Amino acid sequence: MKYKRILLKLSGEALMGERQYGIDPKRLAEYADEIKQIHNKGVEIAIVIGGGNIFRGVAGASNGMDRVQGDYMGMLATVINGMALQGALEEAGMPTRLQTALKIEAIAEPYIKRKATRHLEKGRIVIFGAGTGNPYFTTDTAAVLRGIEINADVILKGTRVDGVYTADPEKDANAVKFDFISFEDVLAKGLNVMDTTAFTLSQENKLPIIVFDMNKEGNLLKVCEGQTVGTTVTI
Repeated sequence: MKYKRILLKLSGEALMGERQYGIDPKRLAEYADEIKQIHNKGVEIAIVIGGGNIFRGVAGASNGMDRVQGDYMGMLATVINGMALQGALEEAGMPTRLQTALKIEAIAEPYIKRKATRHLEKGRIVIFGAGTGNPYFTTDTAAVLRGIEINADVILKGTRVDGVYTADPEKDANAVKFDFISFEDVLAKGLNVMDTTAFTLSQENKLPIIVFDMNKEGNLLKVCEGQTVGTTVTI
C-alpha cells in the first residue's frame, strides 16, 4: 500500500444517500465495506465527517441565527454522524474509537493526540467529531489539522465528484479534470478543493490532498494503493 496512515474526510451530505436529509443506512454500510477493504490491508485510518446532512452553521447564520451558536450546533451534528459511522464500522467487524473536540464523555473520548495515535497503531479506526471545537472553522480545516497532528501521509477527500476540474462538472460539460495539480496552480486558477484556511494549512505543512469519488466501489482501495484515481494536489 502506498499510504500507511490516512485521514479520510467525508461530507455529511454524502450520508444522505438518495434521501433529502438525515442518514441513509445503506450508504453507511457501503462506506463501511469500502473502509474495511483498506483496514484489512493494514492501513491506519482516521476519519473526519461533516454535519451538513443534519445542520449547517453558515446556513443557520444566513437565516438570522447567531453564527457561533449555529457553528456549535453543526459540531454536534458531526458527532451524530460520527456515532452513526462508528456503529456501521463496528457492525462490519472493525474496532473503532470516537474522539470529540467537545467533551461528551458519555458517548466519546475527548480528543487527545497521543491517545489517537496509539489507537491507530493498534489498528483501531479513529473518528474525530465536533470539528476543531471552535466556531468559524469548517470540518475541512478540522480534517487537515487532525491529519497534521497524527502525522497522516495524505488527506483523502471523498466526495461525489471524481476529482478537481477546471469548472463544476455538474454544471459545465466542457470542464476538464486534473489528474495532478500543485497547490500553487489551484490557488492561481481559483479552483475549489477545500476552504482557504484548510487548503493553506495543508500547503504549509506539505500534506498532499487527493480528491476522489467515494461513491464508486473500490475507489478508496485504489487510492491507497497509489493508483491514479481522482486528483492529487501536491507541493
